[in-house]
Amino acid sequence: MKIPSEDSFTSRLRSAAVAARVGMWLGICFLVALVTGVISHYAQVDHQPVPLPASPSRLYQLTQGLHVAAGTAAIPLLLIKLWVVFPKLFQPMPRRVREALPTALERGSIAILVSTSIVQLTTGLLNVAQWYPWGFSFRNTHFALAFVAVGALLIHIAVKLPVVRDALTGDIDDTSNDRPNAVQAGPVSRRGVLALAGTSAAAAAFLYTAGTIPGVGRLAALSSRSRAHGIPINRTARSAGVVAAASSSAYRLEVVHGAVTRSLTREDMLAMRQRTHILPIACVEGWSVAGEWGGVLLRDLLDLVDAPRGREVRVRSIQTFSASSDTVLPPNFADDDRTLLALHLDGETLSMDHGYPTRLIAPDRPGVMQTKWVSRIEVLS
Repeated sequence: MKIPSEDSFTSRLRSAAVAARVGMWLGICFLVALVTGVISHYAQVDHQPVPLPASPSRLYQLTQGLHVAAGTAAIPLLLIKLWVVFPKLFQPMPRRVREALPTALERGSIAILVSTSIVQLTTGLLNVAQWYPWGFSFRNTHFALAFVAVGALLIHIAVKLPVVRDALTGDIDDTSNDRPNAVQAGPVSRRGVLALAGTSAAAAAFLYTAGTIPGVGRLAALSSRSRAHGIPINRTARSAGVVAAASSSAYRLEVVHGAVTRSLTREDMLAMRQRTHILPIACVEGWSVAGEWGGVLLRDLLDLVDAPRGREVRVRSIQTFSASSDTVLPPNFADDDRTLLALHLDGETLSMDHGYPTRLIAPDRPGVMQTKWVSRIEVLS
């Protein structure tokens, strides 16, 4: 099989004018995904040096939705960008070092960008399916590779900056930066390619994040979930192995502060003052749905053991094998008057899959940190 040369590609659509514009959109998506990804990663860190704010309650819902939408939209943009610049990969390497170094940096940065993007996409989709056939931490690896991808993109931009600047300031049909043999008209115009790129990016983002939009959740083909009370369920009680313990009459919630411990049944909590708040469950995978949660204020439970304000609180679940079975609430969340040990959802008894007998629900927290099947609350010193 003969390897094609750069001269084999004659379409005018494979131009710097198109590549620069698609690349600009791709860069914006990468930047949004990076910034919001840093926020999400920090939100899941125990013992935050500077706690994130508890208000507005939907801030994480917004930032994580943007993160997933931007990351998903970047996929078709990256593919179209690669299609446009594909002929450049067959250019012979210059013989002079001064000319060869920028070419090597350009091709190396593209190779790193493409490879890390493929890994990010693949592991991200497997994370949606909650299947982890690897031995490393998805969250830490996904976080680290994001910086690698953005670094490769910045190197690529720096090498190509003069051409990018000329292409963006010129007309879309300008041919001054085209390859000499790119003279054949394509089946559509250059504006048509850009329209396809924008439409594909928007469609991909919508299919992933439609679960956050009332009335069209069934269209969220890339982030579908089983639902109860209209709220998706990532992990059922059966898959978590908690059905027997959660439904047992021996269940107790322990509230601990130093040497002081209170042990409460669900009936004990129902006898306490009840609060109701509308708060979202915002998942790291991008979907989010609000519900009306009713239950006991966490601060009221802490007062039972004379816990002072301004302390971190560790919340433990009956399940023991999941990363979400143990979470630490920063002081501002523990003392917030919207943070509940929920007993009801939308006016009905909390279902087993949503965390019966009780679950944590706090404002502006990742869904993975909203611990279900809570068994112990411990005030940290």
